[in-house]
Amino acid sequence: MEWDYAKPWYHGSPERLTYTRQGSTITQDRDLARVFSHKPTFVSCYTDSDGRYRLRHSGTRPGYLYRIAESVSAEDVYPHPRTTMRSGAEWITKRDLRVELVSTTIVVPEEMLAQDELDELQRRFALQRAP
Repeated sequence: MEWDYAKPWYHGSPERLTYTRQGSTITQDRDLARVFSHKPTFVSCYTDSDGRYRLRHSGTRPGYLYRIAESVSAEDVYPHPRTTMRSGAEWITKRDLRVELVSTTIVVPEEMLAQDELDELQRRFALQRAP
C-alpha cells in the first residue's frame, strides 16, 4: 500500500498518555482519532446525502486527542488487519511512539448512535463472526 507517512498521525484515548504502546491504533484521520478517544464499541463511517464524511459511534467517555510526536515510517506501522473502515483508516503500531496532547475531547451528542442503529450494527457484527 502506498501511503504518505509524513502526514500527521493521531491517537485518541480516554487516558492521559505520554506515548502509545506497541500494538496501539493510530490514524491520519484527526476526527476518527477524536472519536476513538471516547472508547466506542462501534464506529460507523459514511458519506451523507450532502457528500460529507460522517462519523457516528457508541463511545460515552470524555478523552484526549494526541498527535504522534515523532516521525512514523512504514517500518513503524501496518494497516489494521481486521478493520471495517476504509483502507488506510486504521494502523497498528509496531513500537511505542511519543505523543503530544492536542486537546481534550467531549462526546458530541449528534454523533452518538441511536439504540436501533446499535442493535443493527451488533446484528451485522454477529453475522460476520458466525462460522
